[in-house]
Amino acid sequence: MYSISGFGTMIADEVRMSAYERALRGAVRPGSVVLDIGTGTGIFALLACQFGARRVFAVEPDHAIEVAREIAAANGYLDRIEFMQELSTRITLPERADVIVSDIRGILPLFQHHIPTIVDARRRLLAPGGTLIPQCDVVQVAVVEAPEHYRRHMGPWDGRPYGLDMRAAREIVSNTWRRVRLAPEEHLLLEPQAWATLNYRMVENPNVDGELTWTAARTGVGHGLLVWFDSSLIDDVDFSNAPTAPELIYGGAFFPWSSPVSIAIGDSVSVALHANLIGEDYMWRWNTVVLDQGQPGQEKASFKQSTFFGAPLSGARLRKQAANYVPRLTEDGQIDQWILALMADEMPLCEIAGRALERFPAHFADSQDALTRVGALAQRYSR
Repeated sequence: MYSISGFGTMIADEVRMSAYERALRGAVRPGSVVLDIGTGTGIFALLACQFGARRVFAVEPDHAIEVAREIAAANGYLDRIEFMQELSTRITLPERADVIVSDIRGILPLFQHHIPTIVDARRRLLAPGGTLIPQCDVVQVAVVEAPEHYRRHMGPWDGRPYGLDMRAAREIVSNTWRRVRLAPEEHLLLEPQAWATLNYRMVENPNVDGELTWTAARTGVGHGLLVWFDSSLIDDVDFSNAPTAPELIYGGAFFPWSSPVSIAIGDSVSVALHANLIGEDYMWRWNTVVLDQGQPGQEKASFKQSTFFGAPLSGARLRKQAANYVPRLTEDGQIDQWILALMADEMPLCEIAGRALERFPAHFADSQDALTRVGALAQRYSR
């Protein structure tokens, strides 16, 4: 979730905001019904009203929606905007939207449940012939020479800082991507290629797989991949977070190689890049083979990397995720279960807190402490 300052940073991105403003101006007609998914502090919903929308549904799971409500009132649009503090996948609308606008990407469009959210909205909430903003994102990949970023990413774990062997952490960070901003004239070693086209008017599957191959046209040292997206909001309105474009809030994603590779003219570089939505976010895999002059069997490098290996995994944690593991609730789990059972009986929070303090006196300092615990569970699980 973003802070209010974070939403402000997004609004302050003039390239992004100008593109969305032009797209909304082109898509919204007098009398339009608009759905704003991930409204934040409400900027797209307000613009839709400015451009003549009859009714706007502004959806946001974060408490920032209360600020959006105040801003709408201050601008005289509260009568046309209906605010919903919920995920869009859990709402129904009294009428379908003529325009659905969203920006729920992360640094890359393959982020959390972005694609399933758009697919659901397109199927259930968009009127026939309606407009999606954005309409398409094209994900681009280039091989980069970025020694300073590579050192920043991997350097703390190389060598022997203070005479200590820190290489166990290196394996983890080599399987982790990070946000960067690279200069094209300094860092692009092999030209960008389109890896995936996400047409939101048609996409169904959130998972993306693709292979790319380059033949090197110049020499250099490859340190990994830079991944970004070019966005088409509606016809003739687009923007990009490519290194050749003005800097945006998104940045690019740097996928490091396990070690730097010297590349000569004529070498071939093949990358199989996979993004699979698992649980709440994506697992990325990037497998790389560099062939000397493109000759089979003449490998300069071969890496198999995945964000699956980018987080420390204890044996206990893995065991608890096994299909045959039989969980037993901890004492805290038993307390939460007991509290939730009282909530299921529709008992007021103050009464639940009083009973919790009485039943579990060793776990709560006072009635306020118990009410805080009960309130947190109510925030998460109640309607």
